[in-house]
Amino acid sequence: MNLLAAVQHHGYAATAIVLLLSACGLPLPISVVLLAAGAAAHFGSLNLGLVILVAASAALTGDTLLYIGGRTTGWWLLSGLCRLSLNPETCIFGSARSFYRRGPKTLLFAKFVPGLATVAAPLAGSLNMRPFRFLKLDAVGVLFYTTVWSTIGFLFAPFLRIIIGWVERLGHITAAIVVGVIVLYALWVLMVSLRDNRFSNVERVAAEELYERLQAATHDKLLVIADVRSHGYYDPAAQRIKNSIRVEPNRLRDELEALREFMAPECEIYLYCSCAHDATSVRVARMLEKENCSTKVIHGGLKAWIKAGGPLEPVPPTDVEHLPKFN
Repeated sequence: MNLLAAVQHHGYAATAIVLLLSACGLPLPISVVLLAAGAAAHFGSLNLGLVILVAASAALTGDTLLYIGGRTTGWWLLSGLCRLSLNPETCIFGSARSFYRRGPKTLLFAKFVPGLATVAAPLAGSLNMRPFRFLKLDAVGVLFYTTVWSTIGFLFAPFLRIIIGWVERLGHITAAIVVGVIVLYALWVLMVSLRDNRFSNVERVAAEELYERLQAATHDKLLVIADVRSHGYYDPAAQRIKNSIRVEPNRLRDELEALREFMAPECEIYLYCSCAHDATSVRVARMLEKENCSTKVIHGGLKAWIKAGGPLEPVPPTDVEHLPKFN
Protein backbone atom coordinates (compact mmCIF):
# COMPACT_ATOMS: atom_id res chain seq x y z
CA MET A 1 0.00 0.00 0.00
CA ASN A 2 1.54 3.35 -1.04
CA LEU A 3 1.50 6.54 1.04
CA LEU A 4 -1.47 8.04 -0.79
CA ALA A 5 -3.52 4.89 -0.25
CA ALA A 6 -2.47 4.76 3.40
CA VAL A 7 -3.61 8.33 4.03
CA GLN A 8 -6.84 7.69 2.16
CA HIS A 9 -7.47 4.61 4.28
CA HIS A 10 -6.65 6.06 7.69
CA GLY A 11 -7.83 9.58 6.91
CA TYR A 12 -7.69 12.38 9.40
CA ALA A 13 -6.32 10.26 12.24
CA ALA A 14 -3.12 9.41 10.36
CA THR A 15 -2.59 13.05 9.42
CA ALA A 16 -3.19 14.26 12.97
CA ILE A 17 -0.89 11.66 14.55
CA VAL A 18 1.99 12.39 12.18
CA LEU A 19 1.66 16.17 12.65
CA LEU A 20 1.45 15.84 16.44
CA LEU A 21 4.45 13.50 16.74
CA SER A 22 6.49 15.60 14.35
CA ALA A 23 5.72 18.76 16.31
CA CYS A 24 6.92 16.93 19.43
CA GLY A 25 10.31 16.35 17.85
CA LEU A 26 10.12 13.09 15.89
CA PRO A 27 11.69 13.33 12.40
CA LEU A 28 8.61 12.47 10.32
CA PRO A 29 7.92 13.56 6.69
CA ILE A 30 5.05 15.93 7.47
CA SER A 31 5.18 17.76 4.13
CA VAL A 32 4.82 14.44 2.28
CA VAL A 33 1.89 13.43 4.51
CA LEU A 34 0.19 16.78 3.90
CA LEU A 35 0.69 16.38 0.15
CA ALA A 36 -0.88 12.93 0.34
CA ALA A 37 -3.78 14.21 2.47
CA GLY A 38 -4.40 17.02 -0.02
CA ALA A 39 -4.36 14.52 -2.89
CA ALA A 40 -6.79 12.29 -1.00
CA ALA A 41 -9.10 15.30 -0.64
CA HIS A 42 -8.87 15.87 -4.38
CA PHE A 43 -10.08 12.33 -5.04
CA GLY A 44 -12.96 12.72 -2.58
CA SER A 45 -11.73 10.56 0.30
CA LEU A 46 -11.17 13.52 2.60
CA ASN A 47 -12.35 17.11 2.94
CA LEU A 48 -9.59 19.65 2.26
CA GLY A 49 -10.78 22.17 4.83
CA LEU A 50 -11.05 19.52 7.50
CA VAL A 51 -7.59 18.16 6.61
CA ILE A 52 -6.09 21.61 7.13
CA LEU A 53 -7.98 22.14 10.39
CA VAL A 54 -7.04 18.73 11.82
CA ALA A 55 -3.39 19.02 10.75
CA ALA A 56 -3.01 22.57 12.08
CA SER A 57 -4.68 21.67 15.39
CA ALA A 58 -2.41 18.66 15.88
CA ALA A 59 0.72 20.67 15.05
CA LEU A 60 -0.34 23.49 17.36
CA THR A 61 -0.97 21.00 20.17
CA GLY A 62 2.51 19.52 19.79
CA ASP A 63 4.12 22.96 19.62
CA THR A 64 2.24 24.04 22.74
CA LEU A 65 3.51 21.02 24.65
CA LEU A 66 7.09 21.86 23.68
CA TYR A 67 6.51 25.53 24.50
CA ILE A 68 5.37 24.57 28.00
CA GLY A 69 8.35 22.24 28.31
CA GLY A 70 10.75 24.98 27.23
CA ARG A 71 9.17 27.47 29.62
CA THR A 72 9.46 25.10 32.59
CA THR A 73 12.78 23.34 31.89
CA GLY A 74 14.68 25.89 29.81
CA TRP A 75 17.85 24.56 28.23
CA TRP A 76 17.31 21.00 29.55
CA LEU A 77 14.59 20.28 26.98
CA LEU A 78 16.54 22.05 24.26
CA SER A 79 19.59 19.93 24.99
CA GLY A 80 17.48 16.83 24.50
CA LEU A 81 16.14 18.08 21.17
CA CYS A 82 19.65 19.07 20.08
CA ARG A 83 21.18 15.77 21.16
CA LEU A 84 21.67 14.59 17.56
CA SER A 85 23.53 17.76 16.69
CA LEU A 86 27.32 17.55 16.31
CA ASN A 87 27.55 20.11 19.12
CA PRO A 88 24.39 20.06 21.27
CA GLU A 89 25.47 22.93 23.46
CA THR A 90 26.18 25.23 20.51
CA CYS A 91 22.87 24.12 19.01
CA ILE A 92 21.08 25.44 22.09
CA PHE A 93 22.74 28.80 22.35
CA GLY A 94 23.22 29.40 18.62
CA SER A 95 19.57 28.61 17.89
CA ALA A 96 18.47 30.93 20.69
CA ARG A 97 20.59 33.78 19.34
CA SER A 98 19.27 33.26 15.83
CA PHE A 99 15.67 33.04 17.05
CA TYR A 100 16.03 36.16 19.18
CA ARG A 101 17.55 38.23 16.35
CA ARG A 102 14.62 37.45 14.08
CA GLY A 103 12.07 38.04 16.82
CA PRO A 104 8.75 36.38 17.63
CA LYS A 105 7.68 36.49 13.97
CA THR A 106 10.09 33.59 13.42
CA LEU A 107 7.16 31.37 14.39
CA LEU A 108 5.33 32.43 11.21
CA PHE A 109 7.80 30.59 8.96
CA ALA A 110 9.63 28.25 11.37
CA LYS A 111 7.83 25.14 10.07
CA PHE A 112 9.39 25.65 6.65
CA VAL A 113 12.95 25.64 8.03
CA PRO A 114 14.50 22.23 8.89
CA GLY A 115 15.84 22.18 12.43
CA LEU A 116 14.17 25.43 13.42
CA ALA A 117 10.79 23.74 13.05
CA THR A 118 11.61 21.52 16.04
CA VAL A 119 13.32 24.00 18.36
CA ALA A 120 11.20 27.12 17.70
CA ALA A 121 8.41 26.28 20.16
CA PRO A 122 10.62 25.29 23.13
CA LEU A 123 12.87 28.25 22.39
CA ALA A 124 9.87 30.56 22.57
CA GLY A 125 9.11 29.09 25.99
CA SER A 126 12.73 29.34 27.15
CA LEU A 127 12.89 32.96 26.01
CA ASN A 128 9.84 33.72 28.14
CA MET A 129 7.49 34.65 25.29
CA ARG A 130 4.00 35.34 26.60
CA PRO A 131 1.62 32.38 26.11
CA PHE A 132 -1.04 34.30 24.18
CA ARG A 133 1.57 35.82 21.87
CA PHE A 134 3.07 32.40 21.22
CA LEU A 135 -0.31 30.77 20.52
CA LYS A 136 -1.34 33.56 18.16
CA LEU A 137 1.86 33.55 16.10
CA ASP A 138 2.33 29.78 16.12
CA ALA A 139 -1.30 29.18 15.12
CA VAL A 140 -0.87 31.44 12.10
CA GLY A 141 2.41 29.75 11.24
CA VAL A 142 1.14 26.17 11.40
CA LEU A 143 -2.09 27.11 9.60
CA PHE A 144 -0.07 28.69 6.80
CA TYR A 145 2.26 25.68 6.59
CA THR A 146 -0.49 23.05 6.53
CA THR A 147 -2.56 25.08 4.07
CA VAL A 148 0.33 25.46 1.62
CA TRP A 149 1.30 21.78 1.50
CA SER A 150 -2.26 20.42 1.61
CA THR A 151 -3.35 22.78 -1.17
CA ILE A 152 -0.38 21.82 -3.34
CA GLY A 153 -1.32 18.17 -2.85
CA PHE A 154 -4.95 18.96 -3.72
CA LEU A 155 -4.12 20.93 -6.87
CA PHE A 156 -1.46 18.56 -8.19
CA ALA A 157 -3.08 15.30 -7.07
CA PRO A 158 -3.13 13.72 -10.59
CA PHE A 159 0.58 14.41 -10.98
CA LEU A 160 1.23 13.14 -7.46
CA ARG A 161 -0.50 9.88 -8.30
CA ILE A 162 1.56 9.58 -11.49
CA ILE A 163 4.76 10.18 -9.55
CA ILE A 164 3.80 7.57 -6.97
CA GLY A 165 2.99 5.15 -9.79
CA TRP A 166 6.38 5.69 -11.38
CA VAL A 167 8.08 5.17 -8.03
CA GLU A 168 6.20 1.89 -7.59
CA ARG A 169 7.15 0.73 -11.08
CA LEU A 170 10.74 1.72 -10.51
CA GLY A 171 10.83 0.06 -7.13
CA HIS A 172 14.23 -1.50 -7.68
CA ILE A 173 15.78 1.84 -8.54
CA THR A 174 14.11 3.41 -5.52
CA ALA A 175 15.39 0.63 -3.29
CA ALA A 176 18.88 1.07 -4.74
CA ILE A 177 18.76 4.79 -3.95
CA VAL A 178 17.65 4.06 -0.38
CA VAL A 179 20.41 1.48 0.03
CA GLY A 180 22.89 3.98 -1.39
CA VAL A 181 21.84 6.59 1.14
CA ILE A 182 22.21 4.03 3.94
CA VAL A 183 25.67 3.07 2.70
CA LEU A 184 26.74 6.71 2.53
CA TYR A 185 25.50 7.22 6.07
CA ALA A 186 27.41 4.13 7.22
CA LEU A 187 30.56 5.46 5.55
CA TRP A 188 30.09 8.79 7.28
CA VAL A 189 29.77 7.02 10.65
CA LEU A 190 32.92 5.05 9.85
CA MET A 191 34.82 8.22 8.98
CA VAL A 192 33.71 9.82 12.25
CA SER A 193 34.83 6.72 14.14
CA LEU A 194 38.21 6.75 12.42
CA ARG A 195 38.57 10.42 13.21
CA ASP A 196 37.72 9.76 16.84
CA ASN A 197 40.30 6.96 16.96
CA ARG A 198 42.96 9.63 16.51
CA PHE A 199 41.97 10.79 19.97
CA SER A 200 42.16 7.33 21.52
CA ASN A 201 45.53 8.11 23.08
CA VAL A 202 44.11 10.95 25.15
CA GLU A 203 44.46 9.88 28.75
CA ARG A 204 41.28 9.76 30.81
CA VAL A 205 40.96 9.74 34.57
CA ALA A 206 37.97 8.69 36.65
CA ALA A 207 36.28 11.46 38.59
CA GLU A 208 36.53 9.43 41.80
CA GLU A 209 40.29 9.00 41.32
CA LEU A 210 40.83 12.71 40.73
CA TYR A 211 38.74 13.60 43.77
CA GLU A 212 40.87 11.30 45.92
CA ARG A 213 44.02 12.93 44.52
CA LEU A 214 42.69 16.35 45.44
CA GLN A 215 41.90 15.27 48.97
CA ALA A 216 45.38 13.82 49.44
CA ALA A 217 47.16 16.44 47.38
CA THR A 218 50.54 17.77 48.37
CA HIS A 219 51.41 21.24 47.20
CA ASP A 220 54.59 20.35 45.33
CA LYS A 221 52.73 20.13 42.01
CA LEU A 222 50.15 22.50 40.59
CA LEU A 223 46.87 20.82 39.68
CA VAL A 224 44.53 22.71 37.33
CA ILE A 225 40.95 21.71 36.43
CA ALA A 226 39.60 23.45 33.34
CA ASP A 227 35.94 23.81 32.40
CA VAL A 228 35.80 23.50 28.59
CA ARG A 229 32.05 23.25 28.12
CA SER A 230 31.44 24.59 24.65
CA HIS A 231 28.48 26.82 25.33
CA GLY A 232 28.32 30.34 26.69
CA TYR A 233 24.90 29.78 28.26
CA TYR A 234 24.30 28.57 31.79
CA ASP A 235 21.02 28.34 33.62
CA PRO A 236 20.70 30.65 36.66
CA ALA A 237 21.69 27.88 39.09
CA ALA A 238 24.62 26.59 37.01
CA GLN A 239 27.61 25.17 38.86
CA ARG A 240 31.11 24.04 38.01
CA ILE A 241 33.86 22.04 39.70
CA LYS A 242 35.18 24.01 42.64
CA ASN A 243 38.25 26.12 41.84
CA SER A 244 38.18 25.16 38.16
CA ILE A 245 39.10 27.74 35.53
CA ARG A 246 37.13 28.62 32.42
CA VAL A 247 38.64 27.77 29.02
CA GLU A 248 36.50 28.64 26.00
CA PRO A 249 37.17 25.90 23.39
CA ASN A 250 35.89 28.01 20.50
CA ARG A 251 38.51 30.66 21.27
CA LEU A 252 41.28 28.28 22.28
CA ARG A 253 44.10 30.08 20.50
CA ASP A 254 43.38 33.19 22.53
CA GLU A 255 42.84 31.15 25.68
CA LEU A 256 46.25 29.51 25.27
CA GLU A 257 47.93 32.76 26.22
CA ALA A 258 46.19 32.67 29.60
CA LEU A 259 47.14 29.01 30.00
CA ARG A 260 50.85 29.52 29.36
CA GLU A 261 51.54 30.00 33.06
CA PHE A 262 50.03 26.57 33.79
CA MET A 263 52.01 24.71 31.13
CA ALA A 264 55.06 23.86 33.17
CA PRO A 265 56.06 20.15 33.09
CA GLU A 266 55.26 19.80 36.80
CA CYS A 267 51.68 20.96 36.23
CA GLU A 268 48.72 18.60 35.83
CA ILE A 269 45.77 19.88 33.76
CA TYR A 270 42.42 18.08 33.82
CA LEU A 271 39.62 18.97 31.39
CA TYR A 272 35.90 18.40 31.71
CA CYS A 273 32.78 19.15 29.68
CA SER A 274 29.17 18.01 29.64
CA CYS A 275 28.82 16.52 26.16
CA ALA A 276 28.57 12.90 25.04
CA HIS A 277 31.78 10.84 25.08
CA ASP A 278 33.71 13.85 26.48
CA ALA A 279 33.97 15.07 22.89
CA THR A 280 34.86 18.69 23.65
CA SER A 281 37.38 17.74 26.36
CA VAL A 282 39.10 15.30 24.00
CA ARG A 283 39.24 17.86 21.21
CA VAL A 284 40.74 20.50 23.49
CA ALA A 285 43.21 17.98 24.94
CA ARG A 286 44.49 17.18 21.46
CA MET A 287 44.89 20.88 20.66
CA LEU A 288 46.76 21.48 23.91
CA GLU A 289 49.05 18.53 23.22
CA LYS A 290 50.15 20.31 20.04
CA GLU A 291 51.30 23.11 22.34
CA ASN A 292 53.32 20.61 24.39
CA CYS A 293 50.83 20.77 27.22
CA SER A 294 50.14 17.42 28.87
CA THR A 295 46.46 17.10 29.80
CA LYS A 296 43.99 14.49 30.97
CA VAL A 297 40.23 14.25 30.50
CA ILE A 298 37.84 13.64 33.38
CA HIS A 299 35.87 10.64 32.16
CA GLY A 300 32.14 11.42 32.23
CA GLY A 301 32.70 15.13 32.72
CA LEU A 302 30.72 17.20 35.18
CA LYS A 303 28.06 14.51 35.73
CA ALA A 304 30.68 11.99 36.81
CA TRP A 305 32.23 14.53 39.17
CA ILE A 306 28.87 15.22 40.81
CA LYS A 307 28.22 11.49 41.11
CA ALA A 308 31.60 11.07 42.78
CA GLY A 309 30.62 13.66 45.38
CA GLY A 310 33.18 16.21 44.28
CA PRO A 311 32.82 19.81 45.50
CA LEU A 312 31.09 22.38 43.31
CA GLU A 313 30.74 26.14 43.20
CA PRO A 314 28.44 28.57 41.34
CA VAL A 315 29.57 29.69 37.91
CA PRO A 316 31.08 33.18 38.37
CA PRO A 317 28.93 36.04 37.05
CA THR A 318 31.67 36.97 34.57
CA ASP A 319 31.30 33.58 32.88
CA VAL A 320 27.51 33.55 32.79
CA GLU A 321 25.80 34.39 29.52
CA HIS A 322 22.06 34.00 29.85
CA LEU A 323 19.65 33.34 27.05
CA PRO A 324 17.97 36.60 26.02
CA LYS A 325 14.38 37.07 27.13
CA PHE A 326 11.41 38.51 25.31
CA ASN A 327 9.62 41.23 27.22
